[in-house]
Amino acid sequence: MTAALLGGLALALASAGALNWGYFAQHQAAGRLPRLSLRRPIHSLVVLFVDRRWLVGFLAGIGGWVLYVAALALAPLSLVQATSAGGIGLLALLAWRTTGTRPAPAELAGVGAALLGLGLLGASLAGQHGAGRQASVGSVVLWLALSVAAAGTVALLGDRSGLAPAAGLGAAAGILYAAGDVGTKAAVGGGGRLAFVPALLACHGLAFVALQLGFQRGTALATAGVATLLTNALPIVAGTALFHEGLPDGALGVLRVLAFVAVVAGAAGLARAEPGRDSTPDHALGQTA
Repeated sequence: MTAALLGGLALALASAGALNWGYFAQHQAAGRLPRLSLRRPIHSLVVLFVDRRWLVGFLAGIGGWVLYVAALALAPLSLVQATSAGGIGLLALLAWRTTGTRPAPAELAGVGAALLGLGLLGASLAGQHGAGRQASVGSVVLWLALSVAAAGTVALLGDRSGLAPAAGLGAAAGILYAAGDVGTKAAVGGGGRLAFVPALLACHGLAFVALQLGFQRGTALATAGVATLLTNALPIVAGTALFHEGLPDGALGVLRVLAFVAVVAGAAGLARAEPGRDSTPDHALGQTA
């Protein structure tokens, strides 16, 4: 493992910590604010940004994103994203300790699967094949377009598909953040690919809206947890399919694939609605405890 790769993965872990703590802080603050509405976008933004606790969480998230961009300059997209998936463990601990609630079996399974995926990723690093190369412009454009369409679909149908409350919004945010990350990886190639900057900012903006709406309607794990896992899982696919980041040979390649499968399984576990389980958002539980 090269020094650059090690530095990139260290930055990815730091980024995951900042992002997930920021998500949790925003979730806790948003639940105590007046109802956000797409019909009053300016008013909703003002409500968020004048709240000190929410703003601290937001700034922590911005810091995490800066660390993420730095990690991408040193390490392959697929490894940065899979390493970042470990942040779900921090989010889960914060959610459970703050509310004092007992985690549901699906939540435990989801978090466990995500952390297992991170461990499998670490075991597969010995077979890393380098940083890949830049994706074609057309393939990145297609990925972004399909991501926006998928996010819109899951946001509209999420509550009708047996998912936990607001998990659809969390999934939409994760898909859009992942699209923004793919655009970021393309843009850091420089030159004409800087044209992806407006698109990646738009994806992050739409993801921000979906996540903040979800924060007032569901738990931290059903919203930020699902978003975090999809944000990290989908670019692993993009790293291989678009950026030509080859899999290791033999058993190490199998471990890399299993790591991705574990992350997807973790997202499914967190998004699953628990029959008979109270789905009150974490911040509401914290107020009544």
